Amino acid sequence: MKKKKCPHCKKLFRPDARNGSRQTFCCRTPECRKASKKNSQNRWLEKPDNQDYFRCSQNRDRVKEWRKSHPGYWRKKSCNKQEPLQEIITPEHTENKPDIAKLENSALQDIINAQPIVILGLIANITGIALQDDMVSTVRRLLQLGQDFINQPSINKGERHGIQTTCFPPTCPVSAKTVQLAGSSPGP
Repeated sequence: MKKKKCPHCKKLFRPDARNGSRQTFCCRTPECRKASKKNSQNRWLEKPDNQDYFRCSQNRDRVKEWRKSHPGYWRKKSCNKQEPLQEIITPEHTENKPDIAKLENSALQDIINAQPIVILGLIANITGIALQDDMVSTVRRLLQLGQDFINQPSINKGERHGIQTTCFPPTCPVSAKTVQLAGSSPGP
C-alpha cells in the first residue's frame, strides 16, 4: 500500500489494507477521526436521496407518537437509593501463610507419601523426561523395581531364588544417526 497524506493533519500514513482504496484520513489523533466523520457525513448529506432523510411528515408523525407513548423519557431520572436485598459483607483480611511441613523427624515412608510432586520432579530431573506419557512409563518401571526390592525372597544357603534384575532401556536407540539442524551439510 502506498502512503497517503491526511487532509486534516497533513502527515503521511499507510492506509488500512482492508479499506485502503477508500481511506483518506489517518487515525492518529481524535481530531483526525472527527474530521473523517464530518467529511463522510457531509458527503452522505450531499446526495439528493439523503437530503430529506427522516424529515418527511411520515417520520415526524412516527416520532411524535412514540414521544406521547413514552412521556418523560428524556428527563433525567431521580436518584432514589434503595436498600439492596443482600447485606453488605465486608471482606475479611486473610494472610497467605506458606504451608511448610516439618519433616526433620519423619520416617522415609512419610516423606515419600507427603511429597509426590518432589519425587516426580526428581525423576524428571534425573531422567530428563518432560512428557507426561514418558513419565508414566518411567514411574511404573521404578515402582516395579521398588516392589522387587522390598519383596525379595530370602536367600537360603547362599543360593538366589527368583531374583530378577530389572534394567532400564536406553533413552536413545543404538542405531540413531546424528542429524545436523542448521547450516550447510557436512562433507563434499
